[in-house]
Amino acid sequence: MKAQDADHVLTLNAGSSSIKFALFGCADGVARLRLGGLVDGLGSRARLRVNHAGGGIAHDGPLAGFGAAAPTHADGLAAILAALKEHAADAKVAVVGHRIVHGGTGFDHPVVIDDAVLEAIAGLEPLAPLHQPHNRAGVQAAMAAFPRVPQVACFDTAFHRSQPELNQRFAIPRALHDRGVRRYGFHGLSYESICARLGAEDGGTARGRIVVAHLGNGASLCAIRDGRSVATTMSFSPLDGLPMGTRCGRLDAAVVLYLLERESMGAARIATLLYRESGLAGLSGISGDMRELAASPDAAAREAIDYFVEHACREIAAMVAALDGLDRLVFTGGIGENFAAVRARIVERLAWTGLALDAGANDRGAATISAPSSAIEARVMHTDEEGVIARHAARAIGIVLRD
Repeated sequence: MKAQDADHVLTLNAGSSSIKFALFGCADGVARLRLGGLVDGLGSRARLRVNHAGGGIAHDGPLAGFGAAAPTHADGLAAILAALKEHAADAKVAVVGHRIVHGGTGFDHPVVIDDAVLEAIAGLEPLAPLHQPHNRAGVQAAMAAFPRVPQVACFDTAFHRSQPELNQRFAIPRALHDRGVRRYGFHGLSYESICARLGAEDGGTARGRIVVAHLGNGASLCAIRDGRSVATTMSFSPLDGLPMGTRCGRLDAAVVLYLLERESMGAARIATLLYRESGLAGLSGISGDMRELAASPDAAAREAIDYFVEHACREIAAMVAALDGLDRLVFTGGIGENFAAVRARIVERLAWTGLALDAGANDRGAATISAPSSAIEARVMHTDEEGVIARHAARAIGIVLRD
């Protein structure tokens, strides 16, 4: 497809309880957001929000037509496709880009989806059970809605394939590593977005030793040197590393053995426990949502936040060790961008690195929150996974879009 034939790029980003979407108009080598939004709260009280690029809200309300039932991802995708028909009926979609959480070892760059790719994506579902089935469902729904439009898979794991081989291993028999039991890393599209923005400032490549803290309902850290992933906290699955909204984070493997042998839990029950009932929700017994915990007077809510901060600081220290130092710390994600108190506590705990907080700038939500005297720059940056997916999708069919 020639650049002048391009009309719109649609992106779909299906998470464990939400689906983000964005519609970009393409002209003159630039992708311009036209419409975006998300379905959130899938499985409970789901809402659809549709935003115009200029900031106006086209729609914001409960997912209609489901009564008291809990809407599924399929329902959410149907609502998004209906919203596109209502609010952008003239848009001609040239390509659909999909965030696919797991690419295994076989996918280290975006690819046009065919039957073999779709089968490979399905084969990786055991490694990302909260996300991969929904990613695949999004592809199938888009194929049905746009039957002659190319679909492009953009893999969250691909960014981390640049890591040293040592950092992709567990200390287990080599034969298991060769069969795929290894550290993969996730949130790669988010890290790629941050690197692209920093690279634009730095003249092409994000220079220096950078730790990006993607803190949200899913949370991870990445150690980046000169724009390339060196180490990250998520590993074999999105379950590892930092405590998250409902996921446990780093856990002694013997706990799983104990649950199997002593608590008589089956694999499915353990998966539900570790993926959906742990993290901030399990610690607090209240919620996995940082907004609710921050507003709660309950001591268990405070303890959950304390735990999150403590382990974020420990894991950042590990990333600093992987880089042999630190030049920049970047906060992104729902918690990283919106919770000044959490950022402040983390930065203050990292004073030993030479990092110093500008409390006023942090409270205001400024882009730079490190003090002028700080030896390390601390930033707050919005991650744009949809923009990254759109550029990759367009490029896969021969349309080159600038950052």
